[in-house]
Amino acid sequence: MSYSEVALLKDRALRMLESSRRSLREGDYDIAAFMAEQAVQLYLKSVIFELTGEVPRVHVVRQLMFVLKDLLGNQSFFDDFVRENRSLFIRLEEAYISSRYMPRRYDREEAEELIGFAEKVIEFVKSVKSKS
Repeated sequence: MSYSEVALLKDRALRMLESSRRSLREGDYDIAAFMAEQAVQLYLKSVIFELTGEVPRVHVVRQLMFVLKDLLGNQSFFDDFVRENRSLFIRLEEAYISSRYMPRRYDREEAEELIGFAEKVIEFVKSVKSKS
């Protein structure tokens, strides 16, 4: 693992987040929701990769959050964040699943909410990581 590999994954995650915003502006709400989930998933994996030297094979965002909780050690802070945002985490994970397996459409409001939550998760992880 090198700094450049971690930086590439983080940059890719942030570009996915920007892609979700662009899809939202273009009215492509299904892709906006999906890309928001992908941005969070890849960002979490990049931080885990930075801390362990390995990219986890888990795809569920809440599971990735629990891996980070164990690595960064702030148990209650992570638990509180996940608990307070449980329904949004589930909806974000559903965006990933429904893009592949379910005939589900997202509207503008849902996509906006998921993108906002993706931004919130990434900022939360940045904040916790900077304190550890």
